[in-house]
Amino acid sequence: MYRSFVVLGALLTAIMFTDESAVADTARGIVFHDKNENGKHDADERGLPDVRVSNGETVVKTDSQGRYSIPVTDDTIVFVIKPRGWLPTVDALQLPRFYYVHKPAGSPRGLRFAGVAPTGPLPTSIDFPMTPNDEPDRYQVILFGDPQPRDQKEIDYIAHDIVESLVGHPAAFGVSLGDVMFDNLSLFDALNRVVARIGRPWFNVHGNHDMNFFATEDRYADETWERVYGPATYSFDWGPVHYVVLDNVNYHGPADRRYHGEFGQKQLDWLRADLEHVPQDQLVVLMMHIPLPKFFDSPAVYTKDRAAFLALLEGRRHTVSLSAHTHIQQNLFVGPEDGWAGSDPHHHLNAGTICGSWWSGAPDEFGIPHTTMRDGAPNGWSIMTVDGNRYSIEYFAAGRPADHQMAIYAPEVVKQADVSTTDVLVNVFAGSARSSVELRVDNGPWITMERTEIEDPYFAAAKAREKRINPLPWRKLPDDVVKSSHIWKSRLPGPLAPGVHALQVRTTDMYGHTYNDHRFMRVAK
Repeated sequence: MYRSFVVLGALLTAIMFTDESAVADTARGIVFHDKNENGKHDADERGLPDVRVSNGETVVKTDSQGRYSIPVTDDTIVFVIKPRGWLPTVDALQLPRFYYVHKPAGSPRGLRFAGVAPTGPLPTSIDFPMTPNDEPDRYQVILFGDPQPRDQKEIDYIAHDIVESLVGHPAAFGVSLGDVMFDNLSLFDALNRVVARIGRPWFNVHGNHDMNFFATEDRYADETWERVYGPATYSFDWGPVHYVVLDNVNYHGPADRRYHGEFGQKQLDWLRADLEHVPQDQLVVLMMHIPLPKFFDSPAVYTKDRAAFLALLEGRRHTVSLSAHTHIQQNLFVGPEDGWAGSDPHHHLNAGTICGSWWSGAPDEFGIPHTTMRDGAPNGWSIMTVDGNRYSIEYFAAGRPADHQMAIYAPEVVKQADVSTTDVLVNVFAGSARSSVELRVDNGPWITMERTEIEDPYFAAAKAREKRINPLPWRKLPDDVVKSSHIWKSRLPGPLAPGVHALQVRTTDMYGHTYNDHRFMRVAK
């Protein structure tokens, strides 16, 4: 039955949506100052010149009257590239409505989750209202990796574990870096209503669990996404920074629901056209779901055409790229081995996730799983601070104070004779190869710790505890523990007298932020 359903869907799609049936046309409209904020272009509202408009393939600019024209087919999303100092309509769910979906016949039939309803003939004028928006050189952005709720219960986890801590945050806007949902796309609106309580405009990146898995091929996998969020590929300016959102999830089809990381030539051609309008000294932040570099063997965890992508950034000294997807946190520095030709490595943040290890592990006193990620980092969110063409990023653990930036692992008690052979391990959640980490005991001299890649001992202990509980009353932590890229180790300095000693750790990250923490340990005779 399922196979017949998929075949029927494929036939309907082939009939309705072949490339040969696409009809070329021209969309026209105006980008204007919506003074009365009614969403309509009134006679006394001026057009905005030199605003970029795109169809996902080319980029044009509005003329002196704010008017544009651009080619479209029967499957095109026309969108405005938000200019600095102006904001498109933001709806009640804090979603920017900067686009118009043109699908005269609607989405293909046979999708499990609703796509776009037929939009009918091309409107005479596709207009984009804008209102003035204060955008200083310095501001903050909230970054979510993989919220990924399976059901309403997990949306409630997000509300209590994450969103309640961010209500009223001074950030300018927020971004979810893909896997907004966990396959059940009917829950998009339920999650959007929760995230909207933060009270900031919210942009979204398309992830592999945001696909409609009943689609017959990759180009139709985001039909539900387009209904809810609009294009999966777009860009916008905010303050002095240019942001680019890309879809690097390449779907193989419903037979095995597999995918791999790849931008594809059409998207790379659009990115080239987009960047032609961006000055070389402007900071460009590129956001995607699947990481760029190949640090795992699976093609589902790296981007196949990353060299072609990085070549488009050649000559730009101010770039950073962001992803999620892996449910670990890594600061990666991309060099020639991945196709980067710049004098300094390109920084790629593979961000920690909202759902951590997919909402697994023992619940806390509020019933929320601790959901520690496989590298030992807690679930949480990042805050990016931009200032002109410079940026910095900090990570914040859910349910913990802002200064909870590391976990110190040492035995509860050490025999005096074993002090000099005992290791202290520190997991700095957002640490990188450019971090420094130091240890001292009882205000003694600082000792430089050495970065090492090993499994996080706290995560390993949590896994061991789960094995002793049968049946397990919660969703178990993932089996595939990874070696963390942000653990440092050092031997305890000795000798130490019997008694309680304070282990003090300080770390300075690649941006110059310094954090301190401590842990007590006993020495016995």
